[in-house]
Amino acid sequence: MSKASPMTISAGRLSAATWLASPNHNKRPADTSIDTIIIHNISLPPNEFGTCDANGMHYVKALFTNQLDWNAHPYFQTIQGAEVSAHLFIERDGAITQFVSFDQRAWHAGRSSYLGRTECNDYSIGIELEGSDFVSFNDVQYETLAQVITAIYRAYPKTRRHLTGHSDIAPGRKTDPGDYFEWTKLRELVADNLNT
Repeated sequence: MSKASPMTISAGRLSAATWLASPNHNKRPADTSIDTIIIHNISLPPNEFGTCDANGMHYVKALFTNQLDWNAHPYFQTIQGAEVSAHLFIERDGAITQFVSFDQRAWHAGRSSYLGRTECNDYSIGIELEGSDFVSFNDVQYETLAQVITAIYRAYPKTRRHLTGHSDIAPGRKTDPGDYFEWTKLRELVADNLNT
């Protein structure tokens, strides 16, 4: 992994991400500190990767920008009308798309609680990895995610103590990033980045 040009964050945007604005966000509550990073996984249709609509837009990107054709796949009708987003989406090849400024409240966590605090969207950054609970993630996704987290830690220092998964903030309702997600591997990569 190259350390030559570390990712940076300026005005809520990640330098290495392609910007694709989502309407599914709002302001964070006043006087709220960004202090938590939440890892998710997503694939549309479930367990299929890199799938795109007739216009060549990745289905996940279409979902997060309210452009998903609900009739394009039977599964999509089960989530019809969903208005969701994440701050970042990391594809299987490590490509990063940002949908919401880190300074804004993305709609990724839903009903949730972390360390006794509800409404995790208020104070967290949500990162979606293209994947599922049933397959391993790619090395490049871990490497990219570690670089992203390093940049977030530097821009929002309070997040350094709070890295968690969707399943941890919504137990019983959510299972991602799943049993195949290697937390130890990720934390080691982040530590290496912070030490260089």
